[in-house]
This record gives sequence, C-alpha cells and structure tokens, in this order.
Amino acid sequence: MRILGLIPARGGSKGIPRKNLAPFAGRPLLQWTCETAREATRLDALVLSTEDAEIARCGLRWGARVPFMRPAELARDDTPSLPVVQHALEQMDELGEPFDAVCLLQATNPLRTARDIDAACTLFERSGADSVVSVAQIPSHFHPMWAYFRDDGGLLRQAAGSGVVPRRQELPPAYFREGSVYVTHRKVVLDLGSLYGERVVPYVIPPERCGGIDTPEDLRRLEERLHAAV
Repeated sequence: MRILGLIPARGGSKGIPRKNLAPFAGRPLLQWTCETAREATRLDALVLSTEDAEIARCGLRWGARVPFMRPAELARDDTPSLPVVQHALEQMDELGEPFDAVCLLQATNPLRTARDIDAACTLFERSGADSVVSVAQIPSHFHPMWAYFRDDGGLLRQAAGSGVVPRRQELPPAYFREGSVYVTHRKVVLDLGSLYGERVVPYVIPPERCGGIDTPEDLRRLEERLHAAV
C-alpha cells in the first residue's frame, strides 16, 4: 500500500500571522512536522501543499517535496481540508504517482512523533478501515455523560439524555479528535468526498503529545509542556 504524506500549509492565518513559519521551541512550526514525517518509515512520499512561495522554499529545505502549488481559491480562511486533500491526490495522479491512501499531517500539531505516524499507518492497513484518526482521551471531569445544558426554562438537562449519571469509576473512555494524524483511503477522499468514511478507527495519542496551535496562547502552552517533559 502506497501512502502519501501530505502537509497542508497556507501562507495566511488569522490567529497568528504567518503561523506555519512561527517560531516554536527554537524551530519554525512547519519544520517540526516536515522533519518528523521524514523520520517516519510508512510514508512513500512527503508532499507540501501550499500557495505561498516562501513556505514552499522552506518545505523543500526541510525535506518535503513541492511538486505543485495549491490554487489560491483553496487557501482561503474558510477552505476545509477535504478539497485540499482531493487536489493533492489528483495532482499526484496527473504526475504519474498514484497513492492508495493519504496521511494528512497538520503543521499546527508539532508534538506527534514519527512513531505515531507509522503506528497510525500500520493500524490503517491492518484494520481495513476507511480511515484512522488520532484522538485523545477526555478527562473524566469533562466527560460527555457528565455534561449538562440549560433548557429554555433555565433548568439543567443532561446532555447525554440517559437520566443516569455514572460514578467516575464507571465512565466509559471518551475521546476527542485531536488533529495530529489522519490516514484515509483514496476512494473515501475522491469517490465518497470524505476524510473519514463510515469505518473510522481511533489512534490514541497520549496527553503529552496532543494539542494544536491556533493562538499565541496555544504556542506558549505547548512550549511549556515540551520544556517540562525534557
């Protein structure tokens, strides 16, 4: 199975100017993902998708290929990931390099490891799933079975709707999608128009390696976590 490693990195950003090149623990943010992906053994190619010439030059310097430039209409603030992934697979097809699956690696999640990438790709191939998505476990005090909303009358209603609030020891593990790794079959992306499909298998990222960066506060928080782990 041929798996395309794909790093989407556009030039614009609202929360942090030029976010993908912002410094993080001594290196530009994009460099972390490029170098980690280069260490992985399960990716048959590593491609950077960008519309920005400076980011393209940096990606090349850090080991990614830039065989095409992303159209500007696919690099707006409101552009979802799916058409970017579809464009990349189609471009690689036109270059005579078809892939069976794509591993989407967002530059805003710098703490994943090469082992995470390889493990998610191996899980994808062995499971026969439509996709593998990295998740992290929700702490018990934020568990959805303990969540409430306020109704129109101002009264609390249990969000899960079960009417039974289990003890902490009885809570089943719950997860949130944390964004470090997405591995998806090409037919799901191109034929079904989805990054997930129907059969989605989780790859669990430990708390010390999860977390995305959207704001300056996120940058500081993840840098503090990284330094604390050293």
